Amino acid sequence: MNFEFPFKELPAVMRGPRVERRRVLVGGSAFWGTVVEEGADAGQLRLDDGRLLDAEGQVYLPPVSPSKIIAVHISYSSRSHETRNKPKPSETPTYFTKPPTALNGHGGQILKPANVKYLNYEGEYAVVIGKTCRNVTPDEAWDCIEGFCPALDMGLQDFRDTDQGSMLRVKGADTLLPIGPGIVRGVDLFAQTLRTTVNGLVVQEANIGDETIWGPHYVIADIARHITLVPGDVILMGTPCHSRSVDAGDVVACEITGIGRVEGTVVAVDAPRASALGVGHAPTDTPEVRRVALGFDERVPERFKDNLRRAKGERAAKGEGGASP
Repeated sequence: MNFEFPFKELPAVMRGPRVERRRVLVGGSAFWGTVVEEGADAGQLRLDDGRLLDAEGQVYLPPVSPSKIIAVHISYSSRSHETRNKPKPSETPTYFTKPPTALNGHGGQILKPANVKYLNYEGEYAVVIGKTCRNVTPDEAWDCIEGFCPALDMGLQDFRDTDQGSMLRVKGADTLLPIGPGIVRGVDLFAQTLRTTVNGLVVQEANIGDETIWGPHYVIADIARHITLVPGDVILMGTPCHSRSVDAGDVVACEITGIGRVEGTVVAVDAPRASALGVGHAPTDTPEVRRVALGFDERVPERFKDNLRRAKGERAAKGEGGASP
């Protein structure tokens, strides 16, 4: 593992037993519960009030209520190789933010406006802050982590030419952050494999420990030099290679072994009404937009490209949604 600050022993947040907390909507009200790990009820969800629910088929809410969401631009070596043609994108990590209104629950709809061509997936793990954190060392940062969640950092790449590179509208639109269904601790994050699927076919895959450039302890310590992190805040830790565009009808999922699986379905919606009046920067299809949205196919494994073509073909055969490059 390539860490700027390696740890000598497994941090407490990664030591067992495994605990997963979820937030569900039952009868119009939100409730917290814990996934049962052992015994006859294993796999079911026990609400804090004692009720036992089948974990399948529930309406899951995002298990976080952050004051801010901060994301690392690139923190996987395969992503750096694809986009920068080198194993490390920069000497230190760089960041962008997503507004909390981008949050979406497991099984939710991911909206693709009619005037947008490139809606890209990025499967990631999210770090959830568990206590107030400011001016800490990387070793101390582990104690600030509540747990980890699967996440999909979706992006409307058509807006990459505006907002002076902040990606506010690329990554900040409503529904663009499916996360959950639970917050997990007690699992060795760096021994897990992350996979993103489109219509059930793997389009991204990485062993987290093998590809990590900067671990969450480094990132937290870096951010907290100047920004206070509070309980519930979310840090998105980047994606492996092969982020590509999806269309209406596609089911996108991020699954992390030992942690969980989050998914969302892309749904076509009308363009915002103000867009027809010429309000604001219009979506564009420029060389820079296409560079990011379409990536560098010559630098990614063939199986990811083949699977994405198959996924799009199967969706098209069902007559669902439109097509993108």
